[in-house]
Amino acid sequence: MREDLEPLTKGELLDYIEDISKNWLAIDGTWFQAVEKEFGLDKAIELDIEQWKRFTIIEAKRIKNRFKIPENGGIPALIQALKYRVYANINIQEFVEVSEIRCVFRMKNCRVQYARKSRGLPDFPCKLLGIQEYSLFAQTIDPRIKTNCITCPPDPHPENYWCAWEFILVEDNDSQKY
Repeated sequence: MREDLEPLTKGELLDYIEDISKNWLAIDGTWFQAVEKEFGLDKAIELDIEQWKRFTIIEAKRIKNRFKIPENGGIPALIQALKYRVYANINIQEFVEVSEIRCVFRMKNCRVQYARKSRGLPDFPCKLLGIQEYSLFAQTIDPRIKTNCITCPPDPHPENYWCAWEFILVEDNDSQKY
């Protein structure tokens, strides 16, 4: 397979990465729908949270290794790592209010939510999943980073983004604040 990829242009490789990301999202979505059909929405969300607890740590560790993200690299390391997540290739995300000790991450266009909206479905209630996913991802990148949900469905959200997460670098003596 590698031999087949080597002659591809940079643009072709980027398109292939996008396709891989879309395929990953498709398997995640079809798995979820099958579980929801068999066991109901609440059980599907419960099982989805459990698998995301494992997946997000695996993904964060692989990103750290692949892109040589330093241990305890703080907010800059987290921002770098979030840009390499598998869905970063197919969603539109942004970082605002960035400093050495804090940033806000917003998902401006989420393919899952967009697909539901285009089918006339309500927002997918992903807040409980997101709390686990983003907290564990951030802590795997740097254990000093604490995560706060600003908004995430089923919470109301502005039209220009689906969810927003605050990441704060907390030193040990500050941890009681968060």
